Amino acid sequence: MTRMFARIATLLLIGLVSIARAHAEQAHAIPAPVVDEPAEGATAEVAVLAGGCFWGVQGVFQHVNGVTSAVSGYAGGEQRTALYETVSSGGTGHAETVRLSFDPQRITYGRILQIYFSVAHDPTELNRQGPDRGSQYRSTIFPTSAQQAEIAKAYIVQLDAAHAFDAAIVTTIEPDRPFYPAEAYHQDFLTRHPGNAYIVVNDLPKLDALRRIFPGFYRADPVLVAAGSLSN
Repeated sequence: MTRMFARIATLLLIGLVSIARAHAEQAHAIPAPVVDEPAEGATAEVAVLAGGCFWGVQGVFQHVNGVTSAVSGYAGGEQRTALYETVSSGGTGHAETVRLSFDPQRITYGRILQIYFSVAHDPTELNRQGPDRGSQYRSTIFPTSAQQAEIAKAYIVQLDAAHAFDAAIVTTIEPDRPFYPAEAYHQDFLTRHPGNAYIVVNDLPKLDALRRIFPGFYRADPVLVAAGSLSN
């Protein structure tokens, strides 16, 4: 009996891996942005992006060279509703979001967006990503400067004009929205729970795609959230 259950578990795992590999094929190799920020004197910049469940988006960017921090959280709503149970209702205006700190000398904002659109999520899905539904899973860029907003707008126009995807990009651009870190148990979720069924099916393929499409930007060891660093 034990051997039979082990066999069933193995078959289920094989099935999950097969599904994950099928999902990985949906990643897109897309052109780099024509409009990007110049690599000047700054060594630190912040990007705030939403693209479905924050576990996967955080997990992807934690493996990107030049990213020095990736924190899961919420943006788009009020501070008092920036709680997982409340955001999950879909009525707070918040989206599950990731705040990235990065070194623009090593990776530009435009390259961050290229990875975001290419492997971190599907920008053509409206208010959903994979199995998740609701406005809290929307595709949204929260620019932290006017320059970031212009780069994002220009890139969306560029990708739509090039028909980089089979459908139009539905990503919204929402400036001047504060970011609120999520609960500690959501941080580094992909790294801490690589065998979780949701992670195996929906998020590990994104890491495979990152390694395959952007080998020069892939880092094997993720940059994790430091203990006690979660502050607004």
